[in-house]
Amino acid sequence: MNESRPDVGKGPAEPEAAFGDALPDRPDTPAPAPVAEAPDWVMPMVRKIIWRVVVVVLIVAALLIMATKARSLLSMLFIAAFFGIAMEPAVNHLHMKHGMRRGAATGLVFLLSATFLIVLTFIMIPGLVNVAGEMSNTFKSAIPRINDLFNTDFPTSRTDPAFAKAEESVKDWVQNNASDIMGFAGNTIGLVFQFFTIAMFAFYFAADAPQIRRAILRRFAPERQQRLGWAFDAAIEQTGGYLYSRLLLMLINGGLFFFVMLLVDVDWKIALPLSIFEGFVAEFIPAIGTYIGAAVPIIITWGIVGFTAAVILLVWTLIYQQLENYFLSPKISAKTMDINGGIAFGAALAGGAIGGPMLAFMSLPIAALVTSFLKNFSRRYPLAYFSPYDGDYTEEDEQATIDAHPQVVRKDADPDA
Repeated sequence: MNESRPDVGKGPAEPEAAFGDALPDRPDTPAPAPVAEAPDWVMPMVRKIIWRVVVVVLIVAALLIMATKARSLLSMLFIAAFFGIAMEPAVNHLHMKHGMRRGAATGLVFLLSATFLIVLTFIMIPGLVNVAGEMSNTFKSAIPRINDLFNTDFPTSRTDPAFAKAEESVKDWVQNNASDIMGFAGNTIGLVFQFFTIAMFAFYFAADAPQIRRAILRRFAPERQQRLGWAFDAAIEQTGGYLYSRLLLMLINGGLFFFVMLLVDVDWKIALPLSIFEGFVAEFIPAIGTYIGAAVPIIITWGIVGFTAAVILLVWTLIYQQLENYFLSPKISAKTMDINGGIAFGAALAGGAIGGPMLAFMSLPIAALVTSFLKNFSRRYPLAYFSPYDGDYTEEDEQATIDAHPQVVRKDADPDA
């Protein structure tokens, strides 16, 4: 059988298309353009930048690891710095106005603050026990009606078999969770240690605040030291005034609420802790604090005294809120700063999400401090455009704002620029 072989010795076969047609010749490819070589200094510079980036990344990673390991200490330092800043306006007043030594003034403010906290603790704990006892008695008297209404079988006396069963369940739980209870006791001792550690750092932060401020300002140029130092002092004074005005409003609010609770026949041992709770929550939790602070005492009063007493407390809360908004707060907070409601509410939510109730309480003064510092440190231009949608804000109002804060307005502003 004859097999077709390719021709040997001939040149390469011409490419053919699918139907045997010859394809056109391949076009000539132009020679590649010459590539310019990088200067000699480029590669050493690139290597230096890469090594710097690697070093910075390693340093940041090491700092993050150390911060994670020492997060408990950092948290205590942060809380201590907060309380040190909160005490500084009072310390400055005693030191500058009354001639006390700064250490003695810090000790006096610290002693008064500690006494206030201790008294508050000894008032709140027995008060909460009394509230729990009264609510328990009220609930016991209401158990028969609950059983009849909802067809339940809650125990009504100690002789009831269901009561004995519940008591046995509690004993079993205590025995099974004894280690957790001991762990709670150990955590309590740790909390006491943390309290004294925070107190010690807060004392030193307040007593040595001038030295700390000078050490920070020396890191900046002289012209920037003027703005930074003035902004920091103004922020401290305004935030301290804001915090102390809140404390004063808390005392007024809680005191009047306590008096009204006595008028509706609530026992003073129960009315006192509930009034403190109402005043604190209403003044230090923005937006919804008034309603939360009043809702708890009103509900407890409803359960202990009756519906009429609860309605009287509700009416008083609404009346006092208007009195505070239009009379007390403008008078007491006239020389302090005013923080935006949205910022305050957002700060409280963020603080609660990050650090729990403690940071939620601290978030409002911290937001006030940051807001005041930014307002005083940042430079602003005079307003040149007055929108028809601004309402009654006029050029006279803008000039009054400039006169109130001349340090933060640029003197070289050109309206025609």
